[in-house]
Amino acid sequence: MEIKHIPIDGPLVIQPKVFFDERGYFFESFNQAKFTEAGVQEVFVQDNQSMSQKGAVRGLHFQAPPHAQGKLVRVIQGAVYDVIVDIRKNSPTYGQHFGIELSASNFTTFWIPAGFAHGFSTLEDNTIFQYKCTDLYHKESEGGILWNDPDLNIDWKVANPILSEKDQLNTRFKDFQSPFN
Repeated sequence: MEIKHIPIDGPLVIQPKVFFDERGYFFESFNQAKFTEAGVQEVFVQDNQSMSQKGAVRGLHFQAPPHAQGKLVRVIQGAVYDVIVDIRKNSPTYGQHFGIELSASNFTTFWIPAGFAHGFSTLEDNTIFQYKCTDLYHKESEGGILWNDPDLNIDWKVANPILSEKDQLNTRFKDFQSPFN
């Protein structure tokens, strides 16, 4: 398992070692000891899974403290373009975003600590996305930033996005008051 840092401090890209043979493949999708060795002390308390059609955009979402969530995400079937936005007010990369393709074929996992808004667009039909979360879902702590905010200028890699009504009504970044330091 290879753990890589990105230009924004905190998130990690995890590339497992995949063993292929005539039966198929095997890989370790999570290893607490290696995660801890990489400096992440989080405990996961809830797993979530979504299925989306090609062109769906989900996000940009977060949960505010004291129910902030870190997320360990990966794709089981299909592919997504996964995006985070740093919403930690005291971070030197506040307001910057990072995107990465996660797919069933590249086996990549992405660690997103609390303090980031998160979203993804689906690049294939019937994409199954899995989240391991460090806190339970708490509706009153939900927050969001407008997915197509012109100040963020995120290229979601889809032409005609399928969106929820809620995601179309999220706050613009310039009007956003971050609950994260």
